[in-house]
Amino acid sequence: MGEITSLYVYKVASQASPGVETRDLVEGLGLSPDGPVDPSQMVQAAEYYRFFADLEARDPEGLALPLRIGASMQSDEYGAFGLAWKSAPDLRGSYNRAERYARVLSSVEIYEMEAVSDGVFYNLLKSGDGSRGMCLSNEASLAAVAEISRQVSTAPFVPLAVHFKHEPRGAINIHEAHFGCPVHFGSERDALFVSEDLLDVPNKLGDAMIAQFFDQHLEKELAALSDDTGLDQRVRLAVAQMLSEGVPTLSDIASSLGMSARTLQRRLSDKGHSFQGLVDLARQTLAEQLLKETEYSLAEIAFLTGFSEQSGFTRAFKRWAGQTPRSYRLS
Repeated sequence: MGEITSLYVYKVASQASPGVETRDLVEGLGLSPDGPVDPSQMVQAAEYYRFFADLEARDPEGLALPLRIGASMQSDEYGAFGLAWKSAPDLRGSYNRAERYARVLSSVEIYEMEAVSDGVFYNLLKSGDGSRGMCLSNEASLAAVAEISRQVSTAPFVPLAVHFKHEPRGAINIHEAHFGCPVHFGSERDALFVSEDLLDVPNKLGDAMIAQFFDQHLEKELAALSDDTGLDQRVRLAVAQMLSEGVPTLSDIASSLGMSARTLQRRLSDKGHSFQGLVDLARQTLAEQLLKETEYSLAEIAFLTGFSEQSGFTRAFKRWAGQTPRSYRLS
């Protein structure tokens, strides 16, 4: 499933309510409850989610546990990633760095900025099993982003709204009080919704030279990562994001993931994947989602999935799903 930095394990454990035992849960992940904390040490994502859910079940204040975790995060604790975040010229620069370098902290979390007419969605794209522990992790991740945004921005950071795909675990007033804005559960996305103006406010310690130094350090960390768990998912997400502009090439996707085309092709081959197969899967998945969840016309869906003509889309969809797009939508 992928890996997540052990930093998060220690943060989760540190925010348990007084009297709640955590040592056995931390030891169950193969970590020492007494540290040291090394952000580069990873744990399996599935095990982390179980750990999180088990602790929430023990904690009488479990509803607020992910929010306490997010509020406890400090940008400096993230190592070079946190320093690059803090030294970016503004929050837009910080968020851009998270888009590119979140891989050094987790192989299952991808962030992206999505501009819309009245603001920007800062989306958390996470593959996984949708378990309770994963939902808790999503809440903590967005709470952490909000917290370290507050720490670095010269303006008070208040999102316009916060969105979670999962249903609420209890009264939502706790979440709305924490974020200071409306919080929508059962949404189509996990995201902070932020104003354009807020993204362009200078950061307190923004320094282009320092940011460039840490960017170079993080580029080396990315290049050194040898675990390609979840690489196929990252490729599929990258493909889906580019399809409305046409079918991306191997070079396009490799560049977006910070590696050469040859390296991407080799790593996919080592995992038993082909680039073209993942492109087809990304197009099929997006097409099925659009047919099920939107009222776009078939011609519009053809365009959004990278086809120049509806007839080509129909032929491809029949090959993927064994039926026409219209039949799939009706069923």
